[in-house]
Amino acid sequence: MSHPLFGTPVIAAPMAGGTSTPRFVAAVHRAGGLGFLAAGYKTVPAMSEEIRAAREAGIRFGVNVFVPDPAQLHPAPQDVNRLEQYRLTLRVDADRYGVSLPPLRLDDDDHWQGKIDELLLHPVELVSFAFGLPASGVVAALRRAGSAVIATVTSKAEAELAADRGVDALVVQHSSAGAHSGAFLADRRPAGTPSTTAELVREVRAAVGLPLIAAGAVSDAAAVTSVLDAGASAAQVGTALVRTDESGARQLHKDALGAPQFTETRLTRAFTGRYARALVNDFVSDHEDAPEGYPAIHHLTAPIRAAAAAAGDAERLNLWAGTGWRTARTGPVADAIGGLLGG
Repeated sequence: MSHPLFGTPVIAAPMAGGTSTPRFVAAVHRAGGLGFLAAGYKTVPAMSEEIRAAREAGIRFGVNVFVPDPAQLHPAPQDVNRLEQYRLTLRVDADRYGVSLPPLRLDDDDHWQGKIDELLLHPVELVSFAFGLPASGVVAALRRAGSAVIATVTSKAEAELAADRGVDALVVQHSSAGAHSGAFLADRRPAGTPSTTAELVREVRAAVGLPLIAAGAVSDAAAVTSVLDAGASAAQVGTALVRTDESGARQLHKDALGAPQFTETRLTRAFTGRYARALVNDFVSDHEDAPEGYPAIHHLTAPIRAAAAAAGDAERLNLWAGTGWRTARTGPVADAIGGLLGG
């Protein structure tokens, strides 16, 4: 039986960068799942417009917000130097497409306060956070406004901190998950243990009493059952839905998930300066020593990624993918959600 907070055992991950559009989230809802709009990389007006579109569609949905990291916005001089050195290594990639690299940018907090203000002024049912924890005051204010607050964690220690902030539920993300890791303690690298998502859920379940959403290699109905049996209230899926008709992901990304030349995934900081799991292509292999620096590196590689997409070059595009990427199928979202629900 699904938890009343979610109303379904299958939740579509908030996939920033264009994948989780209002159309996609509406399709997930109509198929029996629950979708989240991704506020990351958007302006406040753009976020608000997507919320308006979802409301007009008459669906249940949530909104995911990136938490800025003060250490990344105010790096030490030696860290700035490492970022400048990495910028120099990117010139070869930029020259390949005849694009210019932007200067180093260290002031982007993803419109944090504006988004919080907007969500307080026009509350949504569910607000989730990734990359860190909002302050207790922010959590309390959102809850007073009528929103349930969900934090993304990758370990027992992070889960305990999130519970102390007063959140309503947790996304428990295993290192097998595709795209960015939500890890925010230590060096923000997702832990290699426990070895499965279900094991991580059990570990967190024993530490906190909040409803849990399991994320990481949840790619079929058996995986959904596994994490639910481990104590999760719902399973969050991302990669399994990227290739669907309603997904807003680039066609180049969709095709790469089914291409035989890509044979593994790896955690990399090459594209954004934050660990994210992607298909291993030339860009990942060429920049294995990429430093930490999010979102500074995201801005540095943006023109390269845009040019690669325009050129149809999957070898230098961020092809986010979880370890279960082989199961991602084309077709309607309804078919994918139905399969995850065991239909």
